[in-house]
Amino acid sequence: MRRANGTGHVFKMKGKARRNPWRVRITVGWEVDEVTGKSKQIVKTLGYYPSRREAESALNEYLDDPYNIGSKDMTFEELYHAWSEKYFTTLSGVSSVRTVTSAYRYMHIIYKMKVRDIRVRHLEECIQDAYVISDRGKDKGEKRYAGACTKGRMKSVFNLMFDYAVRYDIVKTNYARNFEISKEIKDQKRREKKEVTIFSNEELELLWENADKFPFVDMVLIGIYTGWRPQELSILKLKDIDLDKDTFFGGLKTDAGRNRYVPIHPLIKGLVSKRYVEAEELGSEYLFNDINGQRGTVMTYDKYRSRFNKIMARFDMKHRPHETRHTFSTLAKAYGMKDNIRKMIMGHSLDDFTDRVYTHPMMEELCQEMGKIGKWYPYGETPEFEIEDIDI
Repeated sequence: MRRANGTGHVFKMKGKARRNPWRVRITVGWEVDEVTGKSKQIVKTLGYYPSRREAESALNEYLDDPYNIGSKDMTFEELYHAWSEKYFTTLSGVSSVRTVTSAYRYMHIIYKMKVRDIRVRHLEECIQDAYVISDRGKDKGEKRYAGACTKGRMKSVFNLMFDYAVRYDIVKTNYARNFEISKEIKDQKRREKKEVTIFSNEELELLWENADKFPFVDMVLIGIYTGWRPQELSILKLKDIDLDKDTFFGGLKTDAGRNRYVPIHPLIKGLVSKRYVEAEELGSEYLFNDINGQRGTVMTYDKYRSRFNKIMARFDMKHRPHETRHTFSTLAKAYGMKDNIRKMIMGHSLDDFTDRVYTHPMMEELCQEMGKIGKWYPYGETPEFEIEDIDI
């Protein structure tokens, strides 16, 4: 039976024997002949099939849910590369990119699947059974299963990738947003969440005693008395440091965190000045440099974390890099720093206003509030860290 105009055409190709002789063509648009004024269909081949029934079925499936013909065979792997090429340009630092690429490694079981064939069950199974093969260390060659945080990041990446696929007509439905991670994974995430431990008075004193004796202890102290995120701290540039006005300028991650001023506390002015002079002598544009680095002198977050862990091992401390930032927040609260100023210095969003204009009076207030902080916690006691419902 003849199909209605504009609903495609199924026919058997003549000539030599073919494995898939049934061809399906569809109308994807119209064009007008400028000479005759007549309109003409623009047709494309949907595919080739072994039987008429399969060809009709493929055509009907397409008409029920049209998709981008040019992308009909796009694999998940190809979608990731197309999406990430655009998405990575919107990210503020290598650590954000690394978060995505790390999650993608666990998605290998669907790399070769066609995007238009992927459904909720495939994504759920990919997350539930996610693993990679360790390529180093004592577990080399063995499966390493994803933790709850990694599974959560996988779900977020799926959401974004399929948003992109819908936007560019690769698929019509974002199945990634049709399910939530399981209660089991959420419970696992809560169990895995590590307790935050701020630096104690005794530990602060020990760091100060060794600021000039052990490599990069000064960098840890500068992090503690500024509140910079470790990745922000590691890439501070000389051009963004004003030693006359005692300010840093920089920031990453959030709108509130980018392009912010952080006062240089008097306690660390000497440490910053020394690093500044060393950087100038090296001809480096960055404040922190690793002159003994095997891969150049430029500091990165990975290098910083490695040096940080060596300091923790050397002085028998158990902290993670971000706990310098938690310690700053706790010190600021302990010394009565105004909450809105503390949030501005740390790059947190503010509920009462969104446009931050760094006027001269405000810069004076930032410096005055920063100056409230002492070398260690008042009253000789280390307070409890207060968890905040804001991005740290």
